[in-house]
Amino acid sequence: MSEGTKDKSIFIGVGVVFKGSINAPNQAIISGTVEGDLVARDVLIGAAGVVTGNTEADFIDVKGELNESVKSKNVLIVRTTGKVTGDVTYGEIEIERGGKIKGTLKQV
Repeated sequence: MSEGTKDKSIFIGVGVVFKGSINAPNQAIISGTVEGDLVARDVLIGAAGVVTGNTEADFIDVKGELNESVKSKNVLIVRTTGKVTGDVTYGEIEIERGGKIKGTLKQV
């Protein structure tokens, strides 16, 4: 990751609870809890990460939980430990064995 990319990214660590909206131009790496809307170019949800709100990105990789509304313009990956619940819109989708999606699915 280049220095410029780091400057426009956000990291929410394990045990951190953030309430409010996040708009990050580059990456949002969530290992803690976010209660609110999340918009970024790339969203990476760690195994302990939980996001409840509207999530929108070009690329979303889920090892933890995403709840409510999820919009991935390009690729949504739900890993073995991942769980996505709610209205899901995606360009392409990949669900690893063990990954869970519950709700409505719509391709862009």
